[in-house]
Amino acid sequence: MGIDPGTNVMGYGIIKVTGNKAEMIAMGIIDLRKEGDMYLRLGKIFQRVTGIIDSFLPDEVAIESPFFGKNVQSMLKLGRAQGVAMAAAINHSIPITEYAPLKIKMAITGNGSSSKEQVAYMLQNLLNINKEDMPKFLDATDALGAAYCHFIQISNPIYENSNTKATKLKTGRKSSSKSWADFVDNNPDRVSK
Repeated sequence: MGIDPGTNVMGYGIIKVTGNKAEMIAMGIIDLRKEGDMYLRLGKIFQRVTGIIDSFLPDEVAIESPFFGKNVQSMLKLGRAQGVAMAAAINHSIPITEYAPLKIKMAITGNGSSSKEQVAYMLQNLLNINKEDMPKFLDATDALGAAYCHFIQISNPIYENSNTKATKLKTGRKSSSKSWADFVDNNPDRVSK
């Protein structure tokens, strides 16, 4: 399952992997624009993501990480939405992998500065999606892109060893790190010295 977090519109995409082939099962959005209260929006995100998980029973969740923009308030709201979506997955003991937008675009189009439309077009071709089945909101294809990026990541050891390695949150499992020193040694890209 892929998630493109948002506080107005949140996208989701579900793919099924059989062998080395992925196919789209579903994609859509959670429309939060009619809910004025931010905290009620967060509650709706949790409920809807939980419902999607209950319906499709994904093995893993890939979520787009917030990009670092200039507007701190927007980043805070987006981080909250992402955290609530993650909490829904954690509540189901589903492993979560977080991908930067640049990584997703690079995996789908080969260009980290691709537009949302280019990502949607490539996914339409890669997953053989009929033009009439393409969504109105590109948040849905962005979420599908996160899921497809994860499929590529776990299917191809070359991606796993790249410099743009994904951040994986393993839920319900013991960490191999026994101390902060072990964590720092095992995760040099996640800490600053």
